[in-house]
Amino acid sequence: GDSPARHRASRAVTRDFQRREPYNYLQVAFFQLKKLDQAVAAAHTFFVANPQHLQMREDMEKYRRMAAVKSDSFRDLEATPHWGAYEAGVQHYNADEYPQAVNRLEESLAEALSALEECRDLCEGPREEEEEEEEMQPGLYEAIAAHYVQVLKCRQQCVLEIATKPGRVSATEDFIPSHLDLLQFAYEQVGNQVLAAECAASYLLFYPMDEPMLEKMKRYRTQLGKDAAVAVRESIQHYVQRSLMEKKLIYYAVEHLGEAFNDPDLWTPDELIPENLKEKHREDREKQKQESLDMEEREKRAGPLPFEGIAVTMDSHQMNGTQRVVFDRVLTESECEDLLRLTKAAGEAGDGYRVRRSPHTPHERFEGLTILKAMQLAQNGDVDWRDAKLLLQASEKARKIIESYFTPGKKLHFSFTHLVCRTAVDGEQEGRMDLSHPVHADNCLLDPEGQECWREPPAYVYRDYSGILYLNDDFQGGGLFFTEMDTVTVTAEVRPKCGRLVAFSSGKENPHGVWAVNRGRRCAIALWYTHSQEHAEQERVKAEELMERRAAEQDQPDGEGHQGAGHSSRSSSKPPAARARPTSQRHKPGSERTEHPKELRARDEF
Repeated sequence: GDSPARHRASRAVTRDFQRREPYNYLQVAFFQLKKLDQAVAAAHTFFVANPQHLQMREDMEKYRRMAAVKSDSFRDLEATPHWGAYEAGVQHYNADEYPQAVNRLEESLAEALSALEECRDLCEGPREEEEEEEEMQPGLYEAIAAHYVQVLKCRQQCVLEIATKPGRVSATEDFIPSHLDLLQFAYEQVGNQVLAAECAASYLLFYPMDEPMLEKMKRYRTQLGKDAAVAVRESIQHYVQRSLMEKKLIYYAVEHLGEAFNDPDLWTPDELIPENLKEKHREDREKQKQESLDMEEREKRAGPLPFEGIAVTMDSHQMNGTQRVVFDRVLTESECEDLLRLTKAAGEAGDGYRVRRSPHTPHERFEGLTILKAMQLAQNGDVDWRDAKLLLQASEKARKIIESYFTPGKKLHFSFTHLVCRTAVDGEQEGRMDLSHPVHADNCLLDPEGQECWREPPAYVYRDYSGILYLNDDFQGGGLFFTEMDTVTVTAEVRPKCGRLVAFSSGKENPHGVWAVNRGRRCAIALWYTHSQEHAEQERVKAEELMERRAAEQDQPDGEGHQGAGHSSRSSSKPPAARARPTSQRHKPGSERTEHPKELRARDEF
């Protein structure tokens, strides 16, 4: 058609393309057509934007093991020039390779500004109708103002679009200013004081009162001489002045025309913001400061442990990090043996959750048992009630220890409790290169290249603390390790043993993984906690109800229909209603088209 606006895709389709869903279908289609190079490229393109997609992770591992697949087939078909250059520049910068860092960061900045202009151009066109219908038909002037403000707000949001890595929801904060900050330091390291000063002066256009940068500017002026003129970059000056002009117009519309606006920039001067909005901005900033309270200070306020005999074996300082601790003697040897008996009696292939045999690696058999499933098995007579009760008690004991150590006075709720075992598969260990559990963080999506951790779905963003209570050590490998944000530099390791509890905060400060289990069977209780009561583990509530009902039955006098406190055979009690298993079994797209044409979806773990 003549007007692109008439033929804009729906929000659902746009969202699928942003998530690169078409490449999920394409990799299956190309694979079926035996076009391996294109299949691998499509799979890699999808995986870059969806690194937590477990099925695609498995597919990628299979492609890597195929002899016919070349390494250059793993390419991102949707790569944007500025992101590729930015990540390469940051890598060079972190490796102290400053000449290379300067080249790639300059390339990234130029490409980012170019992408910004393209995005701004696309904001033009007919006005898009808002989701909520207006009660009154606007007059001519109101319609013109509303349309113009809509274009301005769209242009302002463009900086978020270019600062958001493909497949992510959250943008990198201060994307443009951060380039200048990195460049000024890199230029100083290569001895180019003129360009270092230029970048510093340009950075001060965003943050004119930034003390460290003002100090650097003073030093640069001294080094260059009083008569030397320090210019700011024209492109940056134009960018800042234009953005400020647009913000001024938008905030006028917010104050006088009832418009709403989410400012994408942290550097917006206070004087531009209307008085009635400043208070909200202050509250938001105070909240951010509170959340970023130094974690080491928090750990200094650790409370006393609620149980005797438990020892703190390693703290954060010994583990080269923050909010990390190892406790010993949380369980006795006999308690570990009882819980191991529970895993042998009840462990089933899969994770006890989605029934996946090997959710993290094909080289290990993964068995799992949720707290509710353990109680239901006890109710059916498949396991001993005492063992199921011990699982409930051991996990609660761990919760109290972690709460008293990290958050005294602030309630921690269970988010998820999982008794898990990983067993090395015989004949599958030779030449093994993968991990038992890849490096990750528990409440955000780890992005080692961008040195970021994105706290957004599908990550469990509400999780605050994590714990692992080990049950045995008669296996090879399987140790827990912590890394830097790069997922490669190991900062600490923890060797499992009976009764050892390792606990840590769930955020980006604690990336961790599990070394491969090369021989034997490693069992532990995996624990996650949250401060948010609305995200508390509901299965645990049901499990506790079953345990209370069991206790009440044991207290009943004889002759009231009760068949004995110790009686738990399957023949004597009616089993609970069977839990429906997930029906979303993965098939290649289109394989069920004749039966469910309206529900055709790409394979999606989430």
